[in-house]
Amino acid sequence: MGVSEMMQPLFVCVHVLEFPAQVMLRLRPDLAHKPAVVLEGTPPLEQVCSMNALAAKAGVAHGMTKTELESFPGLSILRRSEPEERTARAILLETGGAFTPRVELQTTTASAFSMVLDMTGATRIFGTPQEIAGRIAQTVTALHFFAHVASSANQHTALCMAPTARRVPIHVPAGEERRHLGPLPLVLLNLTPQQTETLSLWGLRTFGELADLPEVELIARLGQVGKRLRLLARGEHPHHMVPEEPTFALDEFVAFDSPIEILDSLLFVLGPMLDQLLARAQNRSFALASVTVTLGLEGSGEHIRIIKPALPVLRREVLLKLLHLDLIAHPPPAGVLSILVHAEPGDVSKVQLGLFAPQLPEPLRLDVTLARIAALVGEERVGRARLLDTHKPDSFTMERFSVPTSPVKKKDPRSSVSVRRCRPPWHLAVQHEGQHLISFELYGKRYNVQESYGPWRKSGEWWSSEVWSWEEWDVRAAPHDGNALLCLITHDLLRRHWQLEALYD
Repeated sequence: MGVSEMMQPLFVCVHVLEFPAQVMLRLRPDLAHKPAVVLEGTPPLEQVCSMNALAAKAGVAHGMTKTELESFPGLSILRRSEPEERTARAILLETGGAFTPRVELQTTTASAFSMVLDMTGATRIFGTPQEIAGRIAQTVTALHFFAHVASSANQHTALCMAPTARRVPIHVPAGEERRHLGPLPLVLLNLTPQQTETLSLWGLRTFGELADLPEVELIARLGQVGKRLRLLARGEHPHHMVPEEPTFALDEFVAFDSPIEILDSLLFVLGPMLDQLLARAQNRSFALASVTVTLGLEGSGEHIRIIKPALPVLRREVLLKLLHLDLIAHPPPAGVLSILVHAEPGDVSKVQLGLFAPQLPEPLRLDVTLARIAALVGEERVGRARLLDTHKPDSFTMERFSVPTSPVKKKDPRSSVSVRRCRPPWHLAVQHEGQHLISFELYGKRYNVQESYGPWRKSGEWWSSEVWSWEEWDVRAAPHDGNALLCLITHDLLRRHWQLEALYD
């Protein structure tokens, strides 16, 4: 492929027919094989604005009212959702942005979506024009959109040819635009009603018939609009692209006509939403670091839940199980009318093991295990203990396990001492003279105190009924035959008893 062929203009048009219906059905797999229509308007004046192929085959037409639809058995009726369509447009723009930064939205009919990608100079990266169109179509299909794709050196040619690409993408070679456009009906030019009436009175039906008209006479009757239509029909009209600015945001939204109160029904919807988020993240070599689910509740209010695995995840079953366990522990207080799922991208985890290193436990399985334990014993009892900044004994809280972002500095093992708390503390019989400890008995064995440091007096809660006050000693003691014991001994001054609180290792 020469340099001149590489830099030849190449535009790829992605055309999604019946866009409102595809938006509503992509996250509702239970309706994939059923006739379905989408209504818009104010009740009771609602009309059909979009439908799937099964509904069209059954005889449903645009503009039908809800009363007319009652004669079609087994028909699923959905209401048009502007938030879902905005999210779908953003997803398609984001998908186009993965191939090229030059993506432009096109004005089409209310029931269709079109965007044009400027792929000039991308043949060395993605292959031939046919391969480029095929890869774009495959990526869009993976997001549960059925799109028609066409490519050409002329942007308007690609835009007009895309609706005719029924099964496989169409490529129009440079110089052959007029021949490919000739059989197309004039309705693809998005004419105004007045222009349609004028051309119909002239007996024109196709692009080829319009392209054969003499330019001077056409301009004399229609003005510059006639010149523009003739250039469009011949595939010669120039275009200055105004690219959009797609933003990368992992969001999925779905709304319901009636509230959902069954958890299994919510999970049935959350599954396809997670599939789409994972597919979009993988397109950019990302994983999902966290998932935030916002449930719109019946009446008013929101129920927000966040799951954050220890490592970024690319597995649907793990995320779905974590959401399942979290929603069991924190169910929504009312029926759910909408679901918004937002995910934060993260780098795909890469772990390199040594040749003779033992296999480590899988972090994702640990996340699920911890979630199961939390569902049984409570979230406040799962995690790692963190000491609180207070003098009150046994003051600690449980915090979530997390992977440190910075390398942990290794401590000198000679300077570290571990403490094993005795829960409950062991009661002791202590012999002492004033503040000097002499010996104590533990499980019938006498220990002579060799060294002791203390006492340190501590007290608190003096303003309540849980007032406490005691003294502490760090003690090294040994029996007549045996190893020395390093321990922490306390004396409860209010209840007047001694106990062994901890052992030093």
